[in-house]
Amino acid sequence: QVQLVESGGGLVQAGGSLRLSCAASGITFSRYHIGWFRQAPGKEREFVAVISWTGARTYYTDSVKGRFTISRDNAKNAAYLQMDGLKPEDTAVYYCAADAMGSLNFEARKYDYWGQGTQVTVSS
Repeated sequence: QVQLVESGGGLVQAGGSLRLSCAASGITFSRYHIGWFRQAPGKEREFVAVISWTGARTYYTDSVKGRFTISRDNAKNAAYLQMDGLKPEDTAVYYCAADAMGSLNFEARKYDYWGQGTQVTVSS
């Protein structure tokens, strides 16, 4: 049974930081790209960041570049999203997802497995 479990969300003031974690089980973690997505109330799920199998390649949506950092530890079957300089517009449920395809994908529909999400709320 494949499981992705996010943790680390919470309530933070604008300018603050949070570190999200994604713990995977039931998959050969090192063979999956890992993406982070977010969904705010009334909005579609949007791409935030992705990291390749080895961690050598990363991509970010423009709105988080320079503020968020994606990383992974294949020995621990875990991925992370360090979020600094948080803004109220970053408020959303954050999801991690696993993608077995060769190329890095930015579309949610191309991901194979999803976590249940963790709420991030940034107050102004």
